[in-house]
Amino acid sequence: MASNWTPESWKSREARHLPAYLDAEELGRVEHKLANFPPLVFAGEARALKADLANVAAGKGFLLQGGDCAESFAEFHPNNIRDTFRVLLQMAVVLTFASKQPVVKVGRMAGQFAKPRSAPTETQGGVELPSYLGDIINGIDFDADSRRNQPDRMLEAYSQSAATLNLLRAFSSGGYANLRQVHKWTLDHIGRSPWAQKFSETADRIGEALDFMEACGIDPQTVPQLKGTSFYTSHEALLLQYEQALTRQDSLTGDWYDCSAHMLWIGDRTRFDDSAHVEFLRGVGNPIGMKCGPSLEPDALLRMLDTLNPAREPGRMTLISRFGDDKVEAGLPALVRAVKREGHPVVWSCDPMHGNVIKANNGYKTRPFDRILGEVRGFFAVHRAEGTHAGGIHIEMTGQDVTECVGGAVAISHEALADRYHTHCDPRLNAAQSIELAFLLAEMLNLEAVERAQRAA
Repeated sequence: MASNWTPESWKSREARHLPAYLDAEELGRVEHKLANFPPLVFAGEARALKADLANVAAGKGFLLQGGDCAESFAEFHPNNIRDTFRVLLQMAVVLTFASKQPVVKVGRMAGQFAKPRSAPTETQGGVELPSYLGDIINGIDFDADSRRNQPDRMLEAYSQSAATLNLLRAFSSGGYANLRQVHKWTLDHIGRSPWAQKFSETADRIGEALDFMEACGIDPQTVPQLKGTSFYTSHEALLLQYEQALTRQDSLTGDWYDCSAHMLWIGDRTRFDDSAHVEFLRGVGNPIGMKCGPSLEPDALLRMLDTLNPAREPGRMTLISRFGDDKVEAGLPALVRAVKREGHPVVWSCDPMHGNVIKANNGYKTRPFDRILGEVRGFFAVHRAEGTHAGGIHIEMTGQDVTECVGGAVAISHEALADRYHTHCDPRLNAAQSIELAFLLAEMLNLEAVERAQRAA
């Protein structure tokens, strides 16, 4: 257990990007209520994810982490949850089949409600109001009542997260994720993508392999790894009042766990010395992610690793690089070398989304698919050059047929962005673009495996 730590010791440190609540009594009532609610996830599940990530850190797996930029109360619907889960399953199948390695599946789901903003206020038509900070804090509508920070929104976020987790657990263990269903995972609206046909061919080969196993006397229906899957949840641990209220002491080990999600991460804006967010997360036993961007120096990264994982526990730390396609090959190597030199066991994952946002001529924020792919290629190139494992991908995506990121085989144009631009925050890959990215990732994983075998020989 972390020394000199309590679930509220973060309050003595510098806290950035936390909302100001005007009614302290109302905030206290909500925190007390949340603290008496059942945990959303369990310590044993978080330990299982940590064990899976330890294998990835050792070069024996790949982390697939994806989901909404920011979940919303308005778009909460079982079909949306199902469709995002379906796409993540498809991506995992592609990556597993191609790389012959296990894929750890982690959703940005069931808790990704809070977002840091670059400015505390925004102005429209001469009216200045507080910025939208995510549905767990205030509303997206531009009016004074909506933009008021409301503590009871945390209760709605908890309720939606509980319902989402309930459905995800049913999908992952109730038969939906059975590999015999692999052909049924493809969404109708990606049928026009050339990658849909390629996925169908992969599904055919998986079906043939299952038939062969069955002919040999191995019934896929009785093999847990074939009839279901492990699926975990994650979000940025930004709203510390919510995270503290859902922190519990494990009855088996006595260790503290943040039971709002299996994995939590620290963003680029809250990762600094004496940070309240770092202080909070250093004391919980969950796997922890940390965003690493151009502003992060190697010495600062090593200090963070020593603070968050002093025991150097494998599977504890995932470093999520986010540089931009034009900066990754210049900025990432120094961080990789420093971590490798000091012997920290980490999962290196690539976030190719946040460093590649542009504004289209029609005013929409977008992310060009070629830049996303460029950063992924740069990430893999760095790790090949340094002899380290490119261990994961962290993307903002959805199973919905949105038009938010331009490019890809479906060739979304700048003019088409307005057709189905639904995000509450940043642009997401749609289902077809996500599947396309999975096949391109599979090619890179195969190349890494070949080069690793050559080095071993």
